Amino acid sequence: MDYAVLTGIVLVAGVLSALVAQWRDWRPPLAVAIAVGVAVRVLIMYTSAIDSWQPVDFVESFKPAGEAVLRGEDPVLASEGGWHFLPTIPYVYGILLWLGIPWEYAGRLVTVVADIVLIPLVAKLAGGPKANLRALQYALNPLALLVACVHGQVEPVALVFGVAAFVVARGPGAPERPGITTDVLGRARAGLAAHGLKAAVVRVLGPGGLLHSALKPGPDDRAHLKRGALAGVLMGLALCAKSWPIWLVPGMLLLLPSLRSRIAALFTTGVVPVFFFVTLPVFAGTAIDELPKVIDTIRSIRPIVGEYGWTPWFTGGDWALRDDLASFGTNLIYVCVVAAVLLWHRADPIDMTTAILLIFMVVTPRLGAQYLLWFMPFLVARPTRFAWPAIIAVSLWTGYGYLYMTQFDTDTWWHLHSLWSRASIVLLPILLLAMPWGRRDATAPALPRSPEQAKVTSVA
Repeated sequence: MDYAVLTGIVLVAGVLSALVAQWRDWRPPLAVAIAVGVAVRVLIMYTSAIDSWQPVDFVESFKPAGEAVLRGEDPVLASEGGWHFLPTIPYVYGILLWLGIPWEYAGRLVTVVADIVLIPLVAKLAGGPKANLRALQYALNPLALLVACVHGQVEPVALVFGVAAFVVARGPGAPERPGITTDVLGRARAGLAAHGLKAAVVRVLGPGGLLHSALKPGPDDRAHLKRGALAGVLMGLALCAKSWPIWLVPGMLLLLPSLRSRIAALFTTGVVPVFFFVTLPVFAGTAIDELPKVIDTIRSIRPIVGEYGWTPWFTGGDWALRDDLASFGTNLIYVCVVAAVLLWHRADPIDMTTAILLIFMVVTPRLGAQYLLWFMPFLVARPTRFAWPAIIAVSLWTGYGYLYMTQFDTDTWWHLHSLWSRASIVLLPILLLAMPWGRRDATAPALPRSPEQAKVTSVA
């Protein structure tokens, strides 16, 4: 990488500025935060586009997908399985290439624009008097800059729609009606304890029961349904970009004010990906009899492990096709995500989502550095005690891979990779500590605080 020193200086300056802003409690106008974010992203996008080094998948996977759309071919099949998602983003790649924009810019323009839009969305997600501070801190986030501007990975596109779904689902204020977990399920547990299983089932599912009451239209039902439907459309677009935003769906649903609005959101979340799939013959030139092959290609993810976390210690720090480790790790993810939902089901849905994404990063058997961006908007918007140690740690690890390791020949790169991938295990306890352990019950009354404690908390 030719501009590693310049990029590193910008990233370090950004982190220091974000920490000073935290310490001094700066709350700049949102326009200032956006302007700062645009300036640093345009600079790094430009130096990355003219660099002699380009990421392998950016050139050999993303670019062929866009070129396939330009030729009127299915990007999933034409790019030889290099694109494992719906072709929503390749459609945009194709348009930019058709406009004559060089690929080194066109491929990054998609992710940079999405990451800029995330800046005000993080402010909306944070809410309250420190919203603009959080926007500035995301504008200067080093991991976001590396993923969006250097690598051109599509995580920011999935995130911009996912975070927008959260903002819409939450609406202008707090939910107007109790959530399903605190209303229907909570009262069902009480009925079970008092009257037994049969009585509890009748109380929930019977005529005039709790479920019937939850489905009954309320005074603002039309507005709630519109809100749920729009949030679902946005989440569906996130799923069209990549498949991982499925982990965001529980938090989005819990932010909605009624069971009917949640059903509407689930419906539209599923409709959007289905629409992009069934229209492949129209927009991507896919033969109808090839649609099952598209599904197989999207589903077929090879069990490559050894990049990050605990699996490199079983592979010597190299990539390996280890179905045993991949299967064990995948099952571990499911168990831990369910545990996180149970532990944080009374928390703010944003905190529950942060917990889900962070525990995924701790136990996953396979990961690309860009995955670490998943939790970043949520953790920046609602930081925990160890949020900044986690942000700095993952940025240092990722920056080493992007900026330092790319200075060497292939053999040296592989040697450094074996050390780098195994060193990532140090991140796991830091990410575990960064989970919102102290915010597992949003309904709990705040404990009395001394003036000194209140002062410390006010800048957290």
